[in-house]
Amino acid sequence: MVGASYIRLALSTNNEDLQDEWKAAKRSNKIKLVSFLKEKTGYSVSPDAMFDIQVKRIHEYKRQLLNILGVVYRYKKMKEISAVERKAKFVPRVCIFGGKAFATYVQAKRIVKFITDVGAKINHDSDIGDLLKVVFVPDYNVSVAELLIPASELSQHISTAGMEASGTSNMKFAMNGCILIGTLDGANVEIREEVGEDNFFLFGAKAPEIVGLRQERAEGKFVPDARFEEVKEFVRSGVFGPYNYDALMGSLEGNEGYGRADYFLVGKDFPDYIECQEKVDDAYRDQKNTVETTDELKD
Repeated sequence: MVGASYIRLALSTNNEDLQDEWKAAKRSNKIKLVSFLKEKTGYSVSPDAMFDIQVKRIHEYKRQLLNILGVVYRYKKMKEISAVERKAKFVPRVCIFGGKAFATYVQAKRIVKFITDVGAKINHDSDIGDLLKVVFVPDYNVSVAELLIPASELSQHISTAGMEASGTSNMKFAMNGCILIGTLDGANVEIREEVGEDNFFLFGAKAPEIVGLRQERAEGKFVPDARFEEVKEFVRSGVFGPYNYDALMGSLEGNEGYGRADYFLVGKDFPDYIECQEKVDDAYRDQKNTVETTDELKD
Protein backbone atom coordinates (compact mmCIF):
# COMPACT_ATOMS: atom_id res chain seq x y z
CA MET A 1 0.00 0.00 0.00
CA VAL A 2 2.80 2.42 0.86
CA GLY A 3 4.53 1.72 -2.44
CA ALA A 4 1.32 2.22 -4.42
CA SER A 5 0.61 5.50 -2.60
CA TYR A 6 4.16 6.70 -3.28
CA ILE A 7 3.81 5.95 -7.01
CA ARG A 8 0.46 7.74 -7.22
CA LEU A 9 1.93 10.78 -5.47
CA ALA A 10 5.03 10.77 -7.69
CA LEU A 11 2.86 10.62 -10.79
CA SER A 12 0.98 13.70 -9.54
CA THR A 13 3.97 15.96 -8.99
CA ASN A 14 3.07 18.21 -11.94
CA ASN A 15 -0.57 18.49 -10.88
CA GLU A 16 -1.06 22.18 -10.06
CA ASP A 17 -4.25 21.54 -8.07
CA LEU A 18 -2.36 19.10 -5.85
CA GLN A 19 0.47 21.59 -5.43
CA ASP A 20 -1.99 24.29 -4.37
CA GLU A 21 -3.68 21.96 -1.86
CA TRP A 22 -0.28 20.92 -0.50
CA LYS A 23 0.84 24.53 -0.06
CA ALA A 24 -2.44 25.46 1.61
CA ALA A 25 -2.10 22.59 4.10
CA LYS A 26 1.49 23.54 4.84
CA ARG A 27 0.60 27.18 5.39
CA SER A 28 -2.27 26.24 7.68
CA ASN A 29 0.13 24.18 9.78
CA LYS A 30 2.66 27.03 9.82
CA ILE A 31 0.02 29.45 11.10
CA LYS A 32 -0.85 27.04 13.92
CA LEU A 33 2.82 26.88 14.85
CA VAL A 34 3.15 30.68 14.75
CA SER A 35 0.43 30.93 17.39
CA PHE A 36 2.03 28.22 19.51
CA LEU A 37 5.47 29.87 19.41
CA LYS A 38 3.99 33.23 20.39
CA GLU A 39 2.20 31.65 23.33
CA LYS A 40 5.18 29.61 24.57
CA THR A 41 8.11 31.94 23.86
CA GLY A 42 6.68 35.42 23.28
CA TYR A 43 8.36 35.61 19.87
CA SER A 44 6.35 36.61 16.81
CA VAL A 45 7.44 34.96 13.56
CA SER A 46 6.16 35.25 10.01
CA PRO A 47 4.40 32.32 8.32
CA ASP A 48 5.85 33.60 5.04
CA ALA A 49 9.39 32.68 6.13
CA MET A 50 10.99 29.27 5.61
CA PHE A 51 10.52 27.13 8.72
CA ASP A 52 13.89 25.47 9.37
CA ILE A 53 13.67 22.95 12.23
CA GLN A 54 16.06 20.78 14.23
CA VAL A 55 14.47 18.79 17.04
CA LYS A 56 16.63 16.13 18.66
CA ARG A 57 18.18 15.28 22.00
CA ILE A 58 20.80 17.95 22.67
CA HIS A 59 24.15 16.27 22.09
CA GLU A 60 27.46 17.32 20.59
CA TYR A 61 27.38 14.59 17.97
CA LYS A 62 23.95 15.74 16.76
CA ARG A 63 25.63 19.10 16.18
CA GLN A 64 23.06 21.69 17.17
CA LEU A 65 26.23 23.75 17.57
CA LEU A 66 26.94 23.51 13.84
CA ASN A 67 23.40 24.66 13.12
CA ILE A 68 23.47 27.69 15.43
CA LEU A 69 26.96 28.72 14.26
CA GLY A 70 25.56 28.64 10.74
CA VAL A 71 22.75 30.95 11.90
CA VAL A 72 25.28 33.27 13.54
CA TYR A 73 27.32 33.41 10.32
CA ARG A 74 24.16 34.21 8.36
CA TYR A 75 23.31 36.99 10.82
CA LYS A 76 26.80 38.46 10.58
CA LYS A 77 26.66 38.52 6.79
CA MET A 78 23.24 40.19 6.94
CA LYS A 79 24.57 42.94 9.18
CA GLU A 80 27.44 43.69 6.83
CA ILE A 81 25.25 44.73 3.89
CA SER A 82 22.50 47.26 3.22
CA ALA A 83 18.81 46.58 3.82
CA VAL A 84 18.15 46.38 0.08
CA GLU A 85 21.00 43.92 -0.49
CA ARG A 86 19.93 41.92 2.55
CA LYS A 87 16.41 41.43 1.27
CA ALA A 88 17.65 40.40 -2.17
CA LYS A 89 20.29 37.99 -0.92
CA PHE A 90 18.59 36.13 1.93
CA VAL A 91 15.44 34.04 2.07
CA PRO A 92 13.51 34.80 5.30
CA ARG A 93 13.97 31.98 7.84
CA VAL A 94 12.62 30.94 11.18
CA CYS A 95 15.22 28.65 12.75
CA ILE A 96 13.56 26.46 15.36
CA PHE A 97 15.35 24.22 17.87
CA GLY A 98 13.90 21.75 20.32
CA GLY A 99 15.22 18.98 22.54
CA LYS A 100 16.35 18.11 26.02
CA ALA A 101 19.77 17.63 27.58
CA PHE A 102 20.84 15.31 30.37
CA ALA A 103 21.02 17.11 33.71
CA THR A 104 24.77 16.55 34.07
CA TYR A 105 25.71 17.26 30.43
CA VAL A 106 27.30 20.68 30.88
CA GLN A 107 28.33 21.17 27.26
CA ALA A 108 24.82 20.45 26.04
CA LYS A 109 23.48 23.05 28.46
CA ARG A 110 26.01 25.56 27.11
CA ILE A 111 24.67 24.89 23.62
CA VAL A 112 21.08 25.50 24.75
CA LYS A 113 22.17 28.71 26.48
CA PHE A 114 23.98 29.81 23.33
CA ILE A 115 20.93 29.17 21.12
CA THR A 116 18.67 31.20 23.42
CA ASP A 117 21.20 34.05 23.64
CA VAL A 118 21.50 34.18 19.85
CA GLY A 119 17.72 34.22 19.57
CA ALA A 120 17.38 37.03 22.09
CA LYS A 121 19.80 39.17 20.09
CA ILE A 122 18.56 38.44 16.57
CA ASN A 123 14.85 38.48 17.37
CA HIS A 124 15.07 42.02 18.75
CA ASP A 125 17.22 43.40 15.93
CA SER A 126 14.97 45.78 14.01
CA ASP A 127 17.43 45.87 11.09
CA ILE A 128 16.84 42.16 10.49
CA GLY A 129 13.11 41.96 11.23
CA ASP A 130 11.41 38.90 9.78
CA LEU A 131 14.42 37.96 7.64
CA LEU A 132 15.79 35.84 10.48
CA LYS A 133 14.34 34.54 13.73
CA VAL A 134 15.72 31.95 16.18
CA VAL A 135 13.43 30.10 18.59
CA PHE A 136 14.25 27.42 21.14
CA VAL A 137 11.01 25.60 21.97
CA PRO A 138 10.79 24.76 25.69
CA ASP A 139 9.79 21.32 26.97
CA TYR A 140 9.95 19.52 23.63
CA ASN A 141 7.69 16.47 23.59
CA VAL A 142 5.37 14.46 21.32
CA SER A 143 2.58 17.05 21.52
CA VAL A 144 4.99 19.77 20.42
CA ALA A 145 6.28 17.52 17.61
CA GLU A 146 2.72 17.21 16.33
CA LEU A 147 2.79 20.96 15.67
CA LEU A 148 6.41 21.34 14.54
CA ILE A 149 6.73 18.50 12.06
CA PRO A 150 3.70 19.29 9.83
CA ALA A 151 4.82 22.94 9.68
CA SER A 152 8.41 22.14 8.71
CA GLU A 153 9.91 23.05 5.34
CA LEU A 154 13.57 22.26 6.02
CA SER A 155 14.68 19.79 8.68
CA GLN A 156 18.25 19.36 9.84
CA HIS A 157 19.74 15.89 10.42
CA ILE A 158 23.38 16.84 10.62
CA SER A 159 25.07 14.40 13.00
CA THR A 160 28.75 13.67 12.49
CA ALA A 161 28.80 10.88 9.89
CA GLY A 162 29.00 7.41 11.40
CA MET A 163 27.61 8.45 14.79
CA GLU A 164 23.83 8.33 14.21
CA ALA A 165 22.84 4.68 14.68
CA SER A 166 19.60 5.25 12.79
CA GLY A 167 17.55 8.32 13.50
CA THR A 168 13.87 8.10 12.65
CA SER A 169 12.51 11.62 13.11
CA ASN A 170 13.80 12.41 9.62
CA MET A 171 11.26 9.92 8.26
CA LYS A 172 8.44 11.80 10.00
CA PHE A 173 9.62 15.08 8.49
CA ALA A 174 9.96 13.56 5.01
CA MET A 175 6.44 12.12 5.17
CA ASN A 176 5.14 15.60 5.98
CA GLY A 177 6.58 17.09 2.81
CA CYS A 178 9.73 18.50 4.36
CA ILE A 179 13.08 18.72 2.58
CA LEU A 180 16.09 17.49 4.57
CA ILE A 181 19.62 18.80 4.91
CA GLY A 182 22.06 16.35 6.38
CA THR A 183 25.11 14.18 6.37
CA LEU A 184 25.27 10.71 4.83
CA ASP A 185 24.40 9.04 8.09
CA GLY A 186 21.68 6.93 9.70
CA ALA A 187 18.31 6.84 7.95
CA ASN A 188 19.40 9.80 5.79
CA VAL A 189 21.07 7.26 3.51
CA GLU A 190 17.82 5.44 2.70
CA ILE A 191 15.70 8.59 2.54
CA ARG A 192 18.08 10.15 0.03
CA GLU A 193 17.88 7.03 -2.11
CA GLU A 194 14.08 7.14 -2.07
CA VAL A 195 13.49 10.86 -2.65
CA GLY A 196 16.40 11.30 -5.07
CA GLU A 197 19.71 13.09 -4.69
CA ASP A 198 18.23 16.35 -6.04
CA ASN A 199 15.71 16.42 -3.20
CA PHE A 200 18.18 16.00 -0.34
CA PHE A 201 20.75 18.61 0.61
CA LEU A 202 23.86 16.59 1.35
CA PHE A 203 27.04 17.98 2.90
CA GLY A 204 29.94 16.96 5.07
CA ALA A 205 32.57 14.30 5.56
CA LYS A 206 31.60 10.66 4.98
CA ALA A 207 31.80 7.99 7.68
CA PRO A 208 34.92 6.24 6.27
CA GLU A 209 36.80 9.57 6.41
CA ILE A 210 36.14 10.37 10.08
CA VAL A 211 38.97 8.38 11.70
CA GLY A 212 41.50 9.86 9.29
CA LEU A 213 40.23 13.38 9.83
CA ARG A 214 40.56 13.02 13.60
CA GLN A 215 44.08 11.68 13.17
CA GLU A 216 44.91 14.63 10.93
CA ARG A 217 43.68 16.91 13.69
CA ALA A 218 45.77 15.14 16.33
CA GLU A 219 48.84 15.62 14.15
CA GLY A 220 48.18 19.36 13.90
CA LYS A 221 47.50 19.27 10.16
CA PHE A 222 43.95 20.64 10.16
CA VAL A 223 43.67 24.16 8.73
CA PRO A 224 40.33 25.76 9.66
CA ASP A 225 38.34 27.64 7.06
CA ALA A 226 38.55 31.42 7.44
CA ARG A 227 34.74 31.62 7.77
CA PHE A 228 34.85 29.26 10.75
CA GLU A 229 37.46 31.39 12.48
CA GLU A 230 35.40 34.48 11.67
CA VAL A 231 32.23 33.13 13.28
CA LYS A 232 34.04 32.03 16.47
CA GLU A 233 35.63 35.48 16.80
CA PHE A 234 32.22 37.06 16.34
CA VAL A 235 30.77 34.96 19.17
CA ARG A 236 33.68 35.87 21.43
CA SER A 237 33.17 39.58 20.73
CA GLY A 238 30.28 39.61 23.19
CA VAL A 239 27.60 40.47 20.65
CA PHE A 240 25.28 37.84 22.16
CA GLY A 241 25.54 39.06 25.73
CA PRO A 242 27.86 38.89 28.72
CA TYR A 243 28.03 35.10 29.08
CA ASN A 244 31.56 33.77 28.53
CA TYR A 245 31.54 31.31 25.64
CA ASP A 246 35.26 30.54 25.75
CA ALA A 247 34.63 26.98 26.97
CA LEU A 248 32.14 26.30 24.18
CA MET A 249 34.29 27.81 21.44
CA GLY A 250 37.39 26.24 23.01
CA SER A 251 35.92 22.77 22.49
CA LEU A 252 36.34 23.41 18.77
CA GLU A 253 40.02 24.28 19.06
CA GLY A 254 43.32 22.58 19.79
CA ASN A 255 44.49 19.21 18.49
CA GLU A 256 43.91 16.93 21.45
CA GLY A 257 42.50 16.69 24.96
CA TYR A 258 39.11 16.09 26.58
CA GLY A 259 36.62 18.76 25.57
CA ARG A 260 38.92 20.06 22.84
CA ALA A 261 40.06 19.22 19.30
CA ASP A 262 36.55 19.41 17.79
CA TYR A 263 35.94 15.65 18.09
CA PHE A 264 32.63 15.98 16.22
CA LEU A 265 34.17 17.84 13.25
CA VAL A 266 32.05 20.98 13.38
CA GLY A 267 34.90 23.04 11.94
CA LYS A 268 35.66 20.54 9.22
CA ASP A 269 32.07 20.47 7.95
CA PHE A 270 31.26 24.16 8.57
CA PRO A 271 32.22 25.58 5.14
CA ASP A 272 30.42 22.78 3.30
CA TYR A 273 27.39 23.29 5.54
CA ILE A 274 27.01 27.03 4.93
CA GLU A 275 27.50 26.56 1.18
CA CYS A 276 24.83 23.86 1.22
CA GLN A 277 22.50 26.24 3.06
CA GLU A 278 22.95 28.73 0.22
CA LYS A 279 21.67 26.03 -2.13
CA VAL A 280 18.66 25.62 0.17
CA ASP A 281 17.92 29.34 -0.23
CA ASP A 282 18.14 29.05 -4.02
CA ALA A 283 15.77 26.07 -4.05
CA TYR A 284 13.26 27.80 -1.76
CA ARG A 285 13.08 30.74 -4.12
CA ASP A 286 12.20 28.34 -6.95
CA GLN A 287 8.80 27.25 -5.64
CA LYS A 288 7.56 26.38 -9.14
CA ASN A 289 10.26 23.79 -9.73
CA THR A 290 8.63 20.36 -10.10
CA VAL A 291 10.11 16.92 -10.13
CA GLU A 292 10.08 15.16 -13.48
CA THR A 293 8.22 11.85 -13.47
CA THR A 294 10.75 9.13 -14.12
CA ASP A 295 10.41 6.66 -16.97
CA GLU A 296 10.28 3.88 -14.40
CA LEU A 297 7.20 5.38 -12.75
CA LYS A 298 5.58 6.07 -16.12
CA ASP A 299 5.92 2.38 -16.96
